[in-house]
Amino acid sequence: MRTDIKPVRANRALLRHAVTEQIKTYIIENRLKPGDSLPTEAELCEALNASRSSLREAIKTLAALDIVEVRHGFGMFVGRLSLSSLVESLTFRGLLSPEDDFQVLLDLIEVRQLFEQGMAGRIIERFDEGQLAELDRLVDQLDAGGAGESLVDTDRAFHDLLMQPLGNQLITQLNGAFWDVYTIVAPYLGIANREENADTVSAHRAMVEAVRRRDAASFAAAVVAHYAPVRQRIAAATRTAAEHPQH
Repeated sequence: MRTDIKPVRANRALLRHAVTEQIKTYIIENRLKPGDSLPTEAELCEALNASRSSLREAIKTLAALDIVEVRHGFGMFVGRLSLSSLVESLTFRGLLSPEDDFQVLLDLIEVRQLFEQGMAGRIIERFDEGQLAELDRLVDQLDAGGAGESLVDTDRAFHDLLMQPLGNQLITQLNGAFWDVYTIVAPYLGIANREENADTVSAHRAMVEAVRRRDAASFAAAVVAHYAPVRQRIAAATRTAAEHPQH
């Protein structure tokens, strides 16, 4: 009986994949943008020559990838095309395998630092006075202190603003995705989401002053100094986990 069931499942999976690809092709060929409406379920079934069940399975897959958004009572729309699936997979990996996923957090920090350090020249040359004033305000907000979550939100807003002048949507999305993963996984692995406030404020002020002076080398050095304590916390948590493994 097992040999009879497997081909049926395989065919069903292949059919779902085929319909999924057809919907993606439809979106591309019709040059649809995020938020644009899609045909009704009945219209898609007819256009794609697909059954209602295979279409619904394909829509579920695309909804999980944020390619299609289903608004009950309103219809189906092109999704935000965000990196939510990347966030979910990296987060699940970090929560599932903490014994080796301290490295995942280090990798995330490495990429965030690489964006800011590697783009130093382009970042500082594109900042205007209004954006600089907002950076100053965010640093002052960090200096004023507050609850842990509010400090993390302020820190994230600061780094999001650093990426803004680049005008690169992919970098902005990746940076946001890495922040999402880090803020979820780090506490679970016993890594604080903040460093000493004085160090935080000092590092951020150094970056702002480097931007104000249009000094790319100083900005890059300030970025390295900023991420050094984060790396140290991850390294310390890694050693602790190795010395006290969970059974």
